[in-house]
Amino acid sequence: MGLSGLVLTAAGCAGGSTDVPGGDDISSGRWHLNLVAYATPKPGFNAIIPAFRATEQGKDVGFSQSYGASGDQSRKVARRVPADVVNFSVEPDVARLVKAGLVDKDWQRRAHQSVPFGSVVALVVRKGNPKGVRDWLDLLKPGVEVITPQPASSGSAKWNLLAPYAALSDGGKNKAEAAAYLRQLAKDHIVVNPKSGREATTTFQAGQGDVLISYENEAILLARQNAQADSSRQVEYHIPPSTFKIENPVAVVNSSKAKKQANDFLDYLFTGEAQRIWAKQGFRPVDPAVAGETADLFPGRVDKLWTVDELGGWPRADQELFGPKGLITKAYQTR
Repeated sequence: MGLSGLVLTAAGCAGGSTDVPGGDDISSGRWHLNLVAYATPKPGFNAIIPAFRATEQGKDVGFSQSYGASGDQSRKVARRVPADVVNFSVEPDVARLVKAGLVDKDWQRRAHQSVPFGSVVALVVRKGNPKGVRDWLDLLKPGVEVITPQPASSGSAKWNLLAPYAALSDGGKNKAEAAAYLRQLAKDHIVVNPKSGREATTTFQAGQGDVLISYENEAILLARQNAQADSSRQVEYHIPPSTFKIENPVAVVNSSKAKKQANDFLDYLFTGEAQRIWAKQGFRPVDPAVAGETADLFPGRVDKLWTVDELGGWPRADQELFGPKGLITKAYQTR
């Protein structure tokens, strides 16, 4: 289940950017795309964008990038911050733009409902796992301090909490048990609620908390970046036997002045070449063939991988769990 010797490090997550590691300028081109995304896929796009620019469709396309908490990024675009392509953590953050008239209603027409990559919810702990945390009930052990983002701003926070909710409620069949668990988790064990998944990672790396609820790719990618870091910062992660499938959608903003190029870029994300790049950067590909080819990059057995569809889909789950009177919203009110 667990992989040891991983390292978490601080990494920038917000604001605009036109370059990638190594100092390569990606802003030049006859056409320009503004990519507005949630925080964690930046390492993936740093590899994807140069690869797209090397194709016939992308050779004359420049990019600007903005990363931050998914909900915050979505609200910025809704307020007309310049954007051509969006990549958010959760579907409701795209739905906000559909309601605002900025994204077409049929935005999910692409393969895999416009989700080019994903991950699973994992538990990141200190090296050696001193608190013995491997599953959801372990988070309620006396003295265990948990870090997870704020669900009001972060899409990753929603995935993080959907995982124990689905596992403890058996997919919503036993909501009372899940509600009791989440109340105790929020009141007695969640010690910090950063705004985004990346900020949560930075907080954990700085020494706070015993457990970070996070994306699997976050631990994988950050470990590769700083494999030689001080041993005191090393961590290991465990995928609970029952966890949640993370699906991160993309869409084109319909006011884009480079709509053809924006669509070309999103189409590229689903190609075999791009899917292999996603996998190498720690993100689970959605193409079944590439997923099979790269399975060794994602070790660990999952007995039950819940999906949001099993909870009735995002509109229902978002309202019942994260709405003003939602089960998880109420659990947080006990803090």
